[in-house]
Amino acid sequence: MDELVQAIQKNFPQMVEWRRYLHEHPELSFQEAETAGFIAARLGQWGIDVKTGIGGHGVVGFLQGGRPGPTVALRADIDALPIQDEKSCEYASKNPGVMHACGHDAHTSTLLGVARTLSQIREQIPGNVVFLFQPAEEVSPGGALPMIRDGALDGVDAVYGVHLWTPFPVGTAATRPGPFMAAADEFVIDIKGKGGHGGLPHQTIDSIVIASHLVVNLQTIVSRTADPTEACVVSVGSFHGGTSFNVIAETTRLIGTVRTFNPDLREAVKERMERIVASTCSMFGASYELDYKYGYPPLINHDAEARRFFKVGTQLLGKDAISESPLIMAGEDFSYYLQHKPGCFMFVGAGNAGKQAEYPHHHPRFDIDEEAMSHAAKLLIGMALDYMNESDMC
Repeated sequence: MDELVQAIQKNFPQMVEWRRYLHEHPELSFQEAETAGFIAARLGQWGIDVKTGIGGHGVVGFLQGGRPGPTVALRADIDALPIQDEKSCEYASKNPGVMHACGHDAHTSTLLGVARTLSQIREQIPGNVVFLFQPAEEVSPGGALPMIRDGALDGVDAVYGVHLWTPFPVGTAATRPGPFMAAADEFVIDIKGKGGHGGLPHQTIDSIVIASHLVVNLQTIVSRTADPTEACVVSVGSFHGGTSFNVIAETTRLIGTVRTFNPDLREAVKERMERIVASTCSMFGASYELDYKYGYPPLINHDAEARRFFKVGTQLLGKDAISESPLIMAGEDFSYYLQHKPGCFMFVGAGNAGKQAEYPHHHPRFDIDEEAMSHAAKLLIGMALDYMNESDMC
């Protein structure tokens, strides 16, 4: 393993170069054609079998080891977000209104570094490695399911992924067995009242007033419907209604998200929301439309693979650097891979205020401490080889 760590460090400057290039040239979900080409070209240079167009703009690389053994998949997401980059640095995004504000450029570069490193020692690998470069993680229904449908997990025995995470300091890593990241559902509520003059409210049905009651009433789902020992979030993130100071709005739209871990609670929240919306609108004499969309399911790590993380992570990063993560209310379509194969998703610390890597994910000034990529690469290689070597001993 020491030799592999040295090889990763040797490839690290190239990983930084790739990451900065991708950060300058981000592409939105379902539009990652240039990014996919960038990835495929490099995999091909290292003698890795490459398939493109998997689940959209997905790229799958296959590396056959020199010895027989299991096949392990490693995944990185490749898409960016519709955010204007406000950083002042030489590698800021050159695409107006598009930015890698969640670290996917670094995930891609990390996995490229892993692929290059493993290709250099392929004869020593007791098994095979599949590199999954997945599009469209940021937008439901996401890119994981289409890649799975296109055969990305065929023949795979285990799957691992990492997410660089600025809330955790660089040099650390964390995960947890069982439920780890939340189901991420979306809802849109369109309220239709009766518009009219702002000075004659008695002749109207004010959709903004109704929407305001709904924003408050929906909070009772968490406080009075969900078991207080269960994690649950109901957030209204968008409120749009009205066009002028003296016009009562006929229509108002609310858009929000629901986050849960428990499947039964997930269904109960949806049912309770439907009742609250119907009752509130009925009370005021308004009509409504509720569009509730199920997003990614909860991400549930397999216990044995989470235990592997604590073992391998301690060996590679040190005992003090490894911890059990709290529940994370963000969603991830890596959850679909874990519904099909045993595996583990891991968070690798990327925060460092001294390098301006302190802003939250999806912030216009988001950045990472690039050293995190070397730690992530070590974990991915360590997890894969530990799984293979364990199978080799059986």
